[in-house]
Amino acid sequence: MPTADQRLLDLLARTSRTFALAIPLLPEPARTTVCLAYLMFRVADTLEDAESWPREERLQALDDFAALVGARNPDLAQAARLSAAWVLRAPTAHLGYLDLLRAVPELFAAVGRLDLPLQRIVMDHVLRTAQGMRATVERGDARGRVRIGSLAELRAYCYVVAGIVGELLTAVFLHEAPQVLEKVAETLRLHQAAFGEGLQLVNILKDSAEDEGSGRVYLPDGVPREEIFALARNDLLRAQLYVDALASSGAPQGFVAFTSLPTQLAAATLPRLERDGAGAKVPRGEVLEMLARIQR
Repeated sequence: MPTADQRLLDLLARTSRTFALAIPLLPEPARTTVCLAYLMFRVADTLEDAESWPREERLQALDDFAALVGARNPDLAQAARLSAAWVLRAPTAHLGYLDLLRAVPELFAAVGRLDLPLQRIVMDHVLRTAQGMRATVERGDARGRVRIGSLAELRAYCYVVAGIVGELLTAVFLHEAPQVLEKVAETLRLHQAAFGEGLQLVNILKDSAEDEGSGRVYLPDGVPREEIFALARNDLLRAQLYVDALASSGAPQGFVAFTSLPTQLAAATLPRLERDGAGAKVPRGEVLEMLARIQR
């Protein structure tokens, strides 16, 4: 079975926060599969955000990426050409994200080494997210600035960028432990999108000031913040039900630990955001204590 090699874990550490701590908790081959999926999602996210590119350039890049993802046998030479062109035009100043774009051919090659069912799970879900992100960019202005105007739009956006991630995780878990998880499969599917969306809402609330400075306004002006906090709390309650279903089924411990960490961290962050506003976060020492408790 393939394993998450140091190169992938290094890319993960340079492009994520919580998931760089959570993904290593998974057993193989789920660890490698989820690590690759996360990095592929992050490529799409980097092309969507691309603060130094106008809208049309972002749309073309997302179209090109989606074409690669949607191919049954992705053209690695084309992946290398696109990767080099994206890095040359530098959509971001973030060195970790630029390194991730350089690694796009490696990512496609690594996905190609997964078992075929896992390849399809990764590619099918990443494709849906890339297409959804394209629709978000298309609604922005010519400079690529995005402004969400309603609670329904916010929920739709969270589904595209995070709800689909929850669906991917469920597909991976059910593939790896079908007999163990059979009795809770319905519960997992019921709450899978909310699992991802709750985490995303907390991130949007936390990063709202930084996002707005980069031309991304995800919190609609006409919606009271209390409604968004209430939606996040409800999604996090459902996320906990997702984790509880895994735990009660006797799922591999790594599945439970992996889903517990971001859920607990988001639940601890949300009241801080309500009290202190955007930018509030759980201190790193508390995060590490939380991780240690979960590992025990």
